[in-house]
Amino acid sequence: MSLSLIIKWGGQEYTITSLSEEDTVLDLKQSLKGLTGVLPERQKLLGLKMKGKPADDDVKLGALKLKPNTKIMMMGTREESLEDVLGPPPDNDDVVNDFDIEEEVVEVENREENLLKISRRVKEYKVEILNPPREGKKLLVLDVDYTLFDHRSCAETGVELMRPYLHEFLTSAYEDYDIVIWSATNMKWIEAKMKELGVSTNANYKITFMLDSAAMITVHTPRRGLIDVKPLGVIWGKFSEYYSKKNTIMFDDIGRNFLMNPQNGLKVMPFMKAHLNRDKDKELLKLTQYLKEIAKLDDFLELNHKHWERYLSKKQGQ
Repeated sequence: MSLSLIIKWGGQEYTITSLSEEDTVLDLKQSLKGLTGVLPERQKLLGLKMKGKPADDDVKLGALKLKPNTKIMMMGTREESLEDVLGPPPDNDDVVNDFDIEEEVVEVENREENLLKISRRVKEYKVEILNPPREGKKLLVLDVDYTLFDHRSCAETGVELMRPYLHEFLTSAYEDYDIVIWSATNMKWIEAKMKELGVSTNANYKITFMLDSAAMITVHTPRRGLIDVKPLGVIWGKFSEYYSKKNTIMFDDIGRNFLMNPQNGLKVMPFMKAHLNRDKDKELLKLTQYLKEIAKLDDFLELNHKHWERYLSKKQGQ
């Protein structure tokens, strides 16, 4: 059963309808992070009590017996913007996002509680289809921050921070792939950014749909605790007649986002310091060629995207 909650913070009210009674207090905090930018550990939710005490993060919302449109006051300071929080640490990206340990990946990927969360997203998350899925096309899922543009550098326009060859990359990819944007921010921000970059209005390609942070799930990992991930199972569950593990590839600069579907993720080099790197960054140019090469395959599961550059060099050398 879905819940409707109203959160008051910073003189504004935020309505949350994407959670169910099976979701936890932490899931609520993660949703609020997407809306406000306040980290879960900095949030204090007044009125959420369990047996007279503030409810712990692992308490299910259903256990709190909340009435429809319950108003909850949130206290907390947004010390960093959401984009800063989700961006990889410049010097430590490989350490923070090191998910090469097979046992951890398998444990998280197949854990029943995580699969149930995906099932709830499939059932309850509303996808606005911008352009219909096309028969016979593969699926390309793209992150935004640091993948398509540098969101931290200063500039007069977003176009100055756009990753080189972005429109050429998307134009080429569209020939073989339906394109989906998935960012760990809120939808208003994603729509504004895609418009600013000229992605949503480009005549040479079309975006099938976009997903925001509400489509993500929180998983527990043995070594890193609770983290947010982008489970492709949400897309596969909603569009099973078009997309599957066999024909989907996802680009992101943060490796942990692939934890529920490591076989389908390709970790791109983050695009930072646009003013310094704009003339040198050729990542999308090379990835355009890789997508074109693998589009010839019937099944992506035989690929190891970690070695995509090696694969591309081998194919181009033949």
